[in-house]
Amino acid sequence: MGFHYVRNIITPEELKCQFPMTDFGKQIKKERDERIKDVFTGNSDKFIVIVGPCSADNEDAVLDYISRLAKVSEKVSDKLIIIPRIYTNKPRTTGEGYKGIIHQPDPEAEPDLHEGLLAVRKLHLRAINETGLTAADEMLYPENWAYLDDMLSYVAVGARSVEDQQHRLTISGLDVPAGMKNPTSGDLSVMLNSCIAAQAQHTFIYRTYEVNTDGNPLAHTILRGAVNKHGQSIPNYHYEDLVRLLNMYNEKPQLLNPATIVDANHANSNKLYSEQPRIVKEVLHSRKVNPDIAKLVKGVMIESYIEPGSQKVGEHIYGKSITDACLGWNETERLLYTIADNI
Repeated sequence: MGFHYVRNIITPEELKCQFPMTDFGKQIKKERDERIKDVFTGNSDKFIVIVGPCSADNEDAVLDYISRLAKVSEKVSDKLIIIPRIYTNKPRTTGEGYKGIIHQPDPEAEPDLHEGLLAVRKLHLRAINETGLTAADEMLYPENWAYLDDMLSYVAVGARSVEDQQHRLTISGLDVPAGMKNPTSGDLSVMLNSCIAAQAQHTFIYRTYEVNTDGNPLAHTILRGAVNKHGQSIPNYHYEDLVRLLNMYNEKPQLLNPATIVDANHANSNKLYSEQPRIVKEVLHSRKVNPDIAKLVKGVMIESYIEPGSQKVGEHIYGKSITDACLGWNETERLLYTIADNI
């Protein structure tokens, strides 16, 4: 019973000294942050695609994947802003299983949080320097934001965290867009209330400090589908769902920069990863037929890796997810070009 204190963990300041941002990386982040911000404020009509593995479990494979994204990004930069998913924390419904590279830099070894923090920062740093793309990560642990706050261009708050006070307050201090997912129950008012909280100013305790935040006007919603009391997936990406969310935004004029991202996987696809292209195409069609929906839906989120599907830890298939099943690279590449052609 109780806590067992193992050792002191490296501080954010120490980690940043060990793996500092390069001048090139700083400039890339500044430029990309501005372009991404312009989409959420309505100053740009580019479409955002947040795409990548369910979890970033292997440094070389993730860098290989992002290098492929970078080549596509160059060709579609007039239409799309591609943000690679480098998700280094993996939420687990029951607490069992692989919890991400931050817990286990080696998925087959015991947890090592110190080495995990080093691995996470090194991975993000390599991605920026080698591909010129800044990434998205999920805020599973609000106190870990300080380890990556100079690197990330997008943050997502998951369905199981979106009602948590500390997540909402921490997001209020971020200077990058933050997506608040609808909870697994599907109650859209929850994520909208999270956005209200995240856009406001707050005073609270964060990492041994009393802090004040300015509020994050770029906090927005993410539609990821829901699960009913029978465990059945209920999608919320259809035209009627987007109209409903638009109307709910209109009823909350205090929310700045109304926006949503549609997550094509999870409960929206019933975890059938191969359904993601069809779902994305339906969202694009909804944007085409309704200009108001086009203004609201700023992008999509896609789970994708080099090889399609998923594998168990220990199978060692290069570039194949060891958590949720993902779309393979070949189909992902085709989908990215299809998105660009339909914006």
